[in-house]
Amino acid sequence: MKILYVGMKYSYYGSSTSRVGLSFEHYNFYDSLMKMNRGEHRVIYFPYDEVMREIGKEAMNQRLLDVVAKEKPDLCFFILYTEEFYPETIQKITEKSGTITFNWFADDHWRFDGYSRYWAPLFRWVGTTDSLAVEKYHKIGFKNVIKTQWACNHFLYKSQTNQRLDSDSPKKYNYDVSFIGQPHGDRKQIVQRVREAGIDIQCFGSGWPNGRINQEKMIKIFSVSKINLNLTKSSSAWTLYGIGHLFLKRVGTIPLINFPMVLPQKPKDVLSNIKIFLISQREQIKGRNFEIPGCGGFLLTGDADNLRDYYQDGKEIVIFTDTDDLINKIKYYFTHNKEREKIAQAGYQRTLRDHTYEKRFSEIFKVIGLKD
Repeated sequence: MKILYVGMKYSYYGSSTSRVGLSFEHYNFYDSLMKMNRGEHRVIYFPYDEVMREIGKEAMNQRLLDVVAKEKPDLCFFILYTEEFYPETIQKITEKSGTITFNWFADDHWRFDGYSRYWAPLFRWVGTTDSLAVEKYHKIGFKNVIKTQWACNHFLYKSQTNQRLDSDSPKKYNYDVSFIGQPHGDRKQIVQRVREAGIDIQCFGSGWPNGRINQEKMIKIFSVSKINLNLTKSSSAWTLYGIGHLFLKRVGTIPLINFPMVLPQKPKDVLSNIKIFLISQREQIKGRNFEIPGCGGFLLTGDADNLRDYYQDGKEIVIFTDTDDLINKIKYYFTHNKEREKIAQAGYQRTLRDHTYEKRFSEIFKVIGLKD
């Protein structure tokens, strides 16, 4: 199969001009497409962020049309971010090129009403990770929607220890509890409560003293932590910064002092923002839920939308309900090593069996009628 992959190559922090490494999509989507089926697919990379920086938005849109016309791919696999493409660009590929277009919508839990519903009709097929979104698509008259989910790129995420995952010998760990992610919402307060309970927890990511880490070290930490913590609280928690976005919009930056210029939102936009903000508090599954077990790590996670459809709580992962429950379960699994490692091994096996991107993409290709 010839696949034209259209996604972001880099991850950005602070502003759209600050690169901090390759993107999540590159590590997981592009890498998996390249390697799945023993690399038998031909994958053409169209990193739209890189191309747009080089030649601008209008020329980037035209270049995509030129690549489609030249390569005639079987599938044009998109993962949009915002409005990098003109709607007519995608519509032209869908309706006139003979190529099947597909987009993976990543945040329908909170972006459907303000984003996905307007862009989905431009594609032949779309995928969503939100358990409630399929019905929403159907209500707007769009039927070609596939319920999919995040997964683990098993070509990249692997155990980094020298010990066999199924070994009976005691495993060696570098960390008691680790957490990788930014200190959004109430995460700092949760971490402080854990530390006050006498538990050594190490946090990594922008905003923590340990700072941001690269992909290789993150995978290593998953493998060498007794307990990997996943905090699912939405980053759009009730903070002054988050609430400010409901009523104000950024229109630029004041020269010299580098301070944002803001204006009041229109009343209709405020109402729309409030609706989206409230919806966003429904926690969604993230890639971490699959990546940690995929590295053979023990996952202790907050609950999320239909998480139990993918793993058995207490057998393949462990779910906590609140901070008290989190602390109690950390203490329990510290003293029950064999049970903890048995759960980690079961989660690892389940991930390889059911939750790799290779399997997700193969299922999608089958539904949309492409021979994998």
